Amino acid sequence: MLITHHAEARAVLSDSRYVPPPVPQDGEPGTLAWLRAQVSRFSTGDTHAERRRLVVERLSALDPAALRTAARTATEERGGDWRGVPTAVLGAALGVRDTSAVPAAASGYLSGEGGPQADTAVAELVELTDLPAVTLLLQGHAATEALIENALAHARLGDDPEAVLHETLRQDPPLKAARRLDTRTGEEVTIDLVAANRDPEVFPDPARFDVTRGPAPHLTFGDGLRPCPAPAHALALAAGVLDTLLGGTGR
Repeated sequence: MLITHHAEARAVLSDSRYVPPPVPQDGEPGTLAWLRAQVSRFSTGDTHAERRRLVVERLSALDPAALRTAARTATEERGGDWRGVPTAVLGAALGVRDTSAVPAAASGYLSGEGGPQADTAVAELVELTDLPAVTLLLQGHAATEALIENALAHARLGDDPEAVLHETLRQDPPLKAARRLDTRTGEEVTIDLVAANRDPEVFPDPARFDVTRGPAPHLTFGDGLRPCPAPAHALALAAGVLDTLLGGTGR
């Protein structure tokens, strides 16, 4: 089933009968398959609640404003070469100084198709830090970089970074779809986030990228029972990069 309307998407995301499609539970310890079976994103019920609690606990020690400042400074120091900045800044805040293994480990995090290189990278990361920190690094890496890249495709010099990011999250989200399994029927449900975020019943003139629109009820960070635990942190990292690249107002 494909869902394209905002209200229907919210209903699914708020219904406990729809769960993430299960992942294999028999991966060798230290591999990508093993990691995916250990994290909150692909778990349900009490297991999910406990794993999410540990992630939120880790996040509670991180100040989004400090992340933004660090991302801005790092981007400036690199002469605008922003790739890798959000991951490096988040890693440092989590006590992980070497984040070089994150891109390889993150490459198959959502799909499970990472190969031997991803397995090696996961093994390196779990030697460096705990699972909540690894979870945050892998979930944030590709999504935050894609958010920045998409925002830069729409932004103009001098635009307010936060305004650009809010509208990018709505109109050009880094994650295009969310998937759930209907536990009653076994049917997989795909939520088209691009379509839901452009539902004309919710967003006036939805196809237009409008930085004056302000924060909108987009579904890019999820909704209902399993929203993203770190929207403020992700936005802070992205805004710090854009502060430098756009000469924005966040200084």
